[in-house]
Amino acid sequence: MEKILIVDDDINLCTVLSEELNEIGYDAHYVTNADRAFDYLKNNKVDLILLDLVMPDKDGFFVLKKLKEDNINVKVIVLTAYADVKSAIEAAKLGAADFINKPYDLDELIIAMRKVLQKEEYEN
Repeated sequence: MEKILIVDDDINLCTVLSEELNEIGYDAHYVTNADRAFDYLKNNKVDLILLDLVMPDKDGFFVLKKLKEDNINVKVIVLTAYADVKSAIEAAKLGAADFINKPYDLDELIIAMRKVLQKEEYEN
């Protein structure tokens, strides 16, 4: 069972999305800021992060940079309401595997997650 970490400051989105993912067989957990994400990652192996870009204090770009700097090997899908081409390019340069707009379509998100997770299996 793949372990998913949702990093988003919107608690309602976190609650609903984690429930949806758990119902279909993922082991989904959430945190509401960057610091909690790195605390969680210290003690837990994660297969995929669903990451919001716009959060108070430390944003999703900070998270992507720190993952890279700390050599934390985890796949990331950016999930944001503030999507534009510049942000998508920057996120990809920092290692994001995909970029999904909010409000998300659950089927579209699941397809993207499966692609990213299958690619990881193939690479290992």
